[in-house]
Amino acid sequence: MHTRSITEEWVTSFGQYLRQEERSAGTIEKYLRDVRAFAAWLGGTPLTKEAAALWKGGLLDQGCTPATVNSKLAAINKFFSFAGWAEFRVKPLKIQRRLFRDDSRELTRAEYLRLLETARALGRERLALLMETICATGIRVSEVQNITVEAARRGKTEIALKGKIRTILLPGKLCRKLLKYARKRQIASGKIFLTKGGRGMSRGQIWAEMKALCQEAGVAASKVYPHNLRHLFARTFYKAYRDVAKLADVLGHSSLETTRIYLISTSAEHAVMLEGLHLLN
Repeated sequence: MHTRSITEEWVTSFGQYLRQEERSAGTIEKYLRDVRAFAAWLGGTPLTKEAAALWKGGLLDQGCTPATVNSKLAAINKFFSFAGWAEFRVKPLKIQRRLFRDDSRELTRAEYLRLLETARALGRERLALLMETICATGIRVSEVQNITVEAARRGKTEIALKGKIRTILLPGKLCRKLLKYARKRQIASGKIFLTKGGRGMSRGQIWAEMKALCQEAGVAASKVYPHNLRHLFARTFYKAYRDVAKLADVLGHSSLETTRIYLISTSAEHAVMLEGLHLLN
């Protein structure tokens, strides 16, 4: 068997392959980061199936959750398949389906509103409107770039991902807010959420700006990140309409199982459900 090594050339080629597959920018960034981390852990030693399995165990020893470990294994297994090294693929950890979400990471509606109030009080108009846009539509943070002046005028935007086109309707009130903001910032066309240099805001910048609100808003940092706004949208939508299939379409999920993950009860909600069974004398 030939000796295998993960070089930067391999990683670059893998990134090009993922782009050809029309993977989202966030997925590509994560996969490449995980593959590079594995390569760094190998430290130049030849790749073996045993080494990959040891890395898996090491991640658990470092305190990574099983879900995090599996997400990293998905990245390196995808790389192995791309490289034609399927013999090195590692089995993911078996995880029992979660019965409820972690309360400490669950952003409530009240906390979301406090974040908005704090952003406005601090003069962060762009950030407040960006958070409202994600939470009112359920888009991914990587899809914020699709919020343009033209989309706000039409009342909808179209997002292409993995060969599929998804239409996102923008509420009328949101469109009015977006167009008012664009006029104020003299943005006549194109992306609405721009940096001072005129570029679209990056995922990292949005993340950092949201985290900077935590202390002032009195919201735990563990709850404040863009994807949690999408989760809040999903829970609110489902509570109002009880239509998981429609919600999956809106979120752009190809599997209902992915959508159901968003709808798992918190431990506190689960406790109330158990009390409601009235099986204690």
